[in-house]
Amino acid sequence: MKEYGKWAKQIIDLQDDEGKWGIFHSMSQPTSSKQYTTEQALRRLEYLGLTEDDECIQNALDYMSECIKGIKKIPDYEEKKHDWDNFTKMMLATWIRRFTSNNDAATEVANKWAKVITGAFKSGKYSNADYEKTYDEVFGIFSGKCVIGMEIFYPVSLVQGCLDENTEKLFVYHLLNESNGIYYIYDKDLSQVPANFESKEASRYLAAIEMLAKFKSARSQLDFVVDWLNENKNENGKWDMGKNVSDKLYFPIADSWRSVEARENDCTQRITRLMNELLDK
Repeated sequence: MKEYGKWAKQIIDLQDDEGKWGIFHSMSQPTSSKQYTTEQALRRLEYLGLTEDDECIQNALDYMSECIKGIKKIPDYEEKKHDWDNFTKMMLATWIRRFTSNNDAATEVANKWAKVITGAFKSGKYSNADYEKTYDEVFGIFSGKCVIGMEIFYPVSLVQGCLDENTEKLFVYHLLNESNGIYYIYDKDLSQVPANFESKEASRYLAAIEMLAKFKSARSQLDFVVDWLNENKNENGKWDMGKNVSDKLYFPIADSWRSVEARENDCTQRITRLMNELLDK
């Protein structure tokens, strides 16, 4: 059997027989080490390096596939402000596609969102009127229900690999100039780097940039992030975001941060991976 570190093992041991962890929806940090939502568990396991080749992830993918097809339902309370069916399919498709592109139901949802986002920029710049018009054409706008915004984690992640180059560039430019960042990930202007590199805020900022870096045609807009990261290398040519960056979500990856070297290795591995993407233009 594959051996896992203590953080991954702690989460895997809590997975139920269906492949889920409690309710599905909540991307905030878990309230305790013994209680996770499915999203919280998948988010942490993804940062710990698990993939669809891991049994626990495959079990979760099987569960989510049955939910997106309507065979099963997530056990969450239905949020009244949204068209819940559309919202849940968006969430499920996003998490499926974060681990595999080989799922027809999730790809269908992704292509619908790509059509909506492409429509929002059809004039060469963002138009909320065009966004809502295309959204209505694709999903329908139900009386009393909120239109789901595109500046949130799910659509941003979901349409990676589905947009044409020009729309990608316009979309990322829009996100970089959105004062509220990417909802669920980072809630500030992404064009402004955090003042304190050794902070949880900087770690959340990196998470948002990691998402944008998946849009290959947009990487030329992120040179300022490369400069910021290079400016924060330490004297050893590595990165250390400090002990306070530990949040049991993005960090730590190593079983223990008792040594500065372990923390430095975790930070350096994460940032090196991002730098390689940003510099691969």
